[in-house]
Amino acid sequence: MMTPVSLEAFFAANPDAIACELVSVRGSSPREQGTFMLVGLEGVLGTIGGGALEYLVIDHARRLLKDGRADEAMDVPLGPEIGQCCGGNVTVSLRYADAPLRRNILARLSAEAASAPHVYVFGAGHVGRVLAQILALLPVRLEVIDTRQGEIDALPAGIPHRRVAMPEAVVRSAPPGSAYVIVTHDHALDFLIANEALARTDSAYVGMVGSRTKRARFARWFADQGGDPRVLERLILPIGAQGLGDKRPSVIAALAAAEIMVHIGGREVSNGRRSIPSNEGVASGI
Repeated sequence: MMTPVSLEAFFAANPDAIACELVSVRGSSPREQGTFMLVGLEGVLGTIGGGALEYLVIDHARRLLKDGRADEAMDVPLGPEIGQCCGGNVTVSLRYADAPLRRNILARLSAEAASAPHVYVFGAGHVGRVLAQILALLPVRLEVIDTRQGEIDALPAGIPHRRVAMPEAVVRSAPPGSAYVIVTHDHALDFLIANEALARTDSAYVGMVGSRTKRARFARWFADQGGDPRVLERLILPIGAQGLGDKRPSVIAALAAAEIMVHIGGREVSNGRRSIPSNEGVASGI
């Protein structure tokens, strides 16, 4: 995933680079209009879809760098001529990444990072740790919440985290549209966090690790607290149910990550927010 940090590292290793952007997409293609990647003599950052198209563009970009040329365009049919079967046609803009363009790219990445949906993982145990590692690769703003310092310390380096005494309070102050996945070590704490998350009608996802028995217990507890039974329709419990009962933490985490992204994507579509790169990309100055 391209980030401001990875961008800085790329340009440090590749002082000269070409920005390659899909400026026109007709028919089926591997990525959307506005998608771009950076090509240097020593590396590539980002992807315009992989496969034959990407290799063609990388080779052409490196020829431009070696010849001291830039600002060209490639019109590529995505058919048997290049060994690709999408059937569409794309136009790729190739521009030398000078200082102004680099600033534009950084501004775009910073804006995308700032607008990414928040995902809160409550619990840094076996499932929470793996889930955090998966979500760290996805376009979300992740934070792991736990009451236990030992579990926080066991998180992989670079995972945003916070140790708090009352995790349920984090839900109350979370930004609108956040997703909440609850995988703590304590059923009572799970219930408190879920209760807060379900009280927020703007939640993109509310999921809890557990079983059908745990769901039934929570439903009874929720009703005793005066909760509306219809609200329980928004609770995903158990998470990772597509695993058909597979209880391995890594499997639960992988399937939960997929659930979270599906719910976030569905919310973005229903709210009219695009979840794909903007058509106004690098070639147009962002």
